[in-house]
Amino acid sequence: MKLNKDIRYIGVNDHKIDLFEGQYVVSNGMAYNSYVVMDDKIAVMDTVDRHFANEWLANLAVELNGRKPDYLVVQHMEPDHSGSIEAFLKVYPDVTVVGNAKTFLLLGNFLGKNSAPYRLEVKDGETLSLGRHSLTFVFAPMVHWPEVMVSYDAYAKTLFSADGFGKFGALDADEEWDCEARRYYFGIVGKYGPSVQMLLKKAAALDIQTICPLHGPVLSENLGHYLELYNTWSSYGTESDGVCICYTSVYGHTKQAVELLRDELTKNGCPKVSVADLARDDMAEAVEDAFRYGKLVLATTTYNASVFPFMHDFVTRLVEHNYQNKRVAIIENGSWAPAAAKVLNQLLAPCKNLTFEGTVTIFSALTDENRAQIADLAKKLCE
Repeated sequence: MKLNKDIRYIGVNDHKIDLFEGQYVVSNGMAYNSYVVMDDKIAVMDTVDRHFANEWLANLAVELNGRKPDYLVVQHMEPDHSGSIEAFLKVYPDVTVVGNAKTFLLLGNFLGKNSAPYRLEVKDGETLSLGRHSLTFVFAPMVHWPEVMVSYDAYAKTLFSADGFGKFGALDADEEWDCEARRYYFGIVGKYGPSVQMLLKKAAALDIQTICPLHGPVLSENLGHYLELYNTWSSYGTESDGVCICYTSVYGHTKQAVELLRDELTKNGCPKVSVADLARDDMAEAVEDAFRYGKLVLATTTYNASVFPFMHDFVTRLVEHNYQNKRVAIIENGSWAPAAAKVLNQLLAPCKNLTFEGTVTIFSALTDENRAQIADLAKKLCE
């Protein structure tokens, strides 16, 4: 697939995978993207997962049409992108592998110290000329590994963005970009918002007309939309006005409280209410919505003097992904010694700029007093 006269797409679709990184449900598969820049010198931009090495090498051979590549640019060493380096070097042993010092450290970890005998170690801001095209390497450490760098082609006004602007889903899947890119971002990159902000500032100085990520479609239209979303996500802002309710319920009483709150929020004009049963729904989507909306309600039972395991897991994920800048309310349920609110407050203590809107405590089943408290909470959250 030609992106322009000189840049060709040579990636693959993976419809065999069920869990990306062993945890994220990908019902529409994954794309492992790779590109080749055809010029006086030829540069291959990253490889693909090792299970698709033969397919990828065949795609590359078609585009080379008898020529041989000069460079393999390794922007990211995660195995879904570096997994075919060894197979590539067996076919093209004279190619120079381009990376930074940390790239080659990780390359040695994966393939051994003697892998890639021909190397070009680059520094931040250095440029590699291919002819008309030249690649400027912009380091992006911790987006989301320490060796990550992106490459800017000034001639084509194209940014090869590594995992930035990636999404779940194979390229032949018909699905909305925003939703699966958001779930991908917060699940995989979300902890490293400050690092993404630094990269966005560097990118702002470049004339970018096309973004070529390592997952998901090539972006060449309405780039402002994608850049704005990335800025919101990486600064931990609120993307959408609404309330995310995440709950666990053992015998249904906490669920009744959640349903009542949902109805009260809707009655009070809340533009969007997202409800997730943490024992049954996709945990990654719940994390995504917790970051997307400005308000979060955690509803759970006391369990073993703590909180129900799925809630504990969920809140731990929020904290690990740098959750902040939100309004939070709690509904706790405990038949004789409710402790969920205390535990949740302790778990959320590392999070920055959380505003707590109160706690509703239920002793087993809803009372009229609880119903009134939930109605008041809904009004407060809708303010």
